[in-house]
This record gives sequence, structure tokens and C-alpha cells, in this order.
Amino acid sequence: MLLAVAAYAAAGHLDIRIVILVGALGALAGADFGYLIGHLGGRPFVERFGRVLHLNPKHLARSEVFFTRYGGRAVLAARFVLGLRTWASVLAGMAHMPFWRFQLFSALGAAAWATLMGSIGYFLGRHWSLVLSLVRDLGLGGLALVLIAVGAVLVHRRRAS
Repeated sequence: MLLAVAAYAAAGHLDIRIVILVGALGALAGADFGYLIGHLGGRPFVERFGRVLHLNPKHLARSEVFFTRYGGRAVLAARFVLGLRTWASVLAGMAHMPFWRFQLFSALGAAAWATLMGSIGYFLGRHWSLVLSLVRDLGLGGLALVLIAVGAVLVHRRRAS
């Protein structure tokens, strides 16, 4: 949704700064709700509903160790991993991470995520004719491969540095 609204902002209909701010606040509110669920529902809740996402007791044990070891950094990094973005808040609450610490790293992650997604959406909106041209020339599969390749190069560069 943030990508689409940011692309709409690129057409001059909205202020991209407000779009990013609202996106970050929405992400933060959703994360707080997830934390509350994990904190109040605890392990029984996660065991019961985690099965939907194939989260078994072995995964839970590993996630508890992971959150104990990495804490806030895990919350921050999870913001950028599809699927984990939702469960990280619940797992942090389940692990009884102090709320102020969770909130700090969650806010940093939400701001970074919203800025990245908003910027990508804004860029795509500003260059929509190029996007359409690529889709026509490469097809959706080819475009997906190009995006995956660009993402792999960026991840490789980040790890190298």
C-alpha cells in the first residue's frame, strides 16, 4: 500500500514526507499491537496460532534464543523481512523484551522501512513510463528477475562493507 500511495504522491497529489510519516506511524502502531498480543498471550498464543505460518515449537525455541541474544537489533532487522516483520513484534512481546527497548528499535525500523518503501514508490511513480516500458519489454517474470538481481547486488555490497 505504501508503494502505491508514494507513487500517487509522485504525481503531485500528496506530500511524500507526509506519506512516509503516516506509513511509519502505521507500521509502529501495528508492531505495538503485535507486541501486546505476544506479551499478553505469551507462548500459548504463539503456539496455537503460529502453526498457521508453520511456526513449530523448534522455531519458537530458536526465536526465543535469537531475541534474547540480539534483542532490539532483531526487531530492527525483522522490519525488512517479509513474514518476520509481522511475527517479530509478537515474539518480542512473548520474550518479554522491555517495552521501551522494543519501542525504540521498532520506531527506528519503522522509520527506515517507511522511508525506503516510500522512496521506492515515489521513484517508480516519477518514472512510470520507464516501468511500463520494462514490463512490456521484459515481461513480469523478466522484471522480477531484474529486481531480484539488483537486490542481490545491494545485499552483497552491504555485506561486503
